[in-house]
Amino acid sequence: MGEEETVAAAPATETKPLSERDIRVSDAEREHVVEVLKKAIGRGMLDLDEFTERTDRALASRTRGDLNAVLADLPGLFHPAAMQQYAPQAAAYAPPQPSGQRYELSAKYSSLVRSGPWVVPPQMVVRNKYGSTKLDFTDAVVQSPTVWIELDCRWGSVEMIIPEHAAVDVNGITEVKLGSLEDKTRTNGHAGNPRFMLSGKVHGGSLEIRHPRRGLFG
Repeated sequence: MGEEETVAAAPATETKPLSERDIRVSDAEREHVVEVLKKAIGRGMLDLDEFTERTDRALASRTRGDLNAVLADLPGLFHPAAMQQYAPQAAAYAPPQPSGQRYELSAKYSSLVRSGPWVVPPQMVVRNKYGSTKLDFTDAVVQSPTVWIELDCRWGSVEMIIPEHAAVDVNGITEVKLGSLEDKTRTNGHAGNPRFMLSGKVHGGSLEIRHPRRGLFG
């Protein structure tokens, strides 16, 4: 009998886990990013040539990584589905560091309310732990067309009331965990004066943004 020929088994191929940034994108996601770019040109962040070039890149994107790279240097603008994959770039969405001391409000095991003609600085930090904070900007004296508000809400509630002509941008909020975020104004990312740019985290609490309640005949 002849010698048996032994065939060595091929080594098993190790499958590399697929990251979020490698996931393929749909036409709907590409079109969403184009709409975001339109907002950027409306805010003066891009000129027409840059908008055209980035739109071409967005429409040619195959993965979420490609798509989010189009928006990476635009503060407050990003592709929501790709947010977590770009955690190292979170600083790109944070408000600029203040040149002076920021105005800080803190509610710990208590209730804090600001209403009436109170003075609103350009930069604020709102800390809430096991308490409640109500910020009514209806009659407030707002010192800047853009107000940056950093939230640190832990097992508490924050209620914001903004004028009808104002708008909010919640794209800088990096985490809502065991809590809720409800924007009843539906102005996120829209033009408004003033514009309230929100960042930070809501952990085990709630954030509600609304317009003033109208009276029976209002």
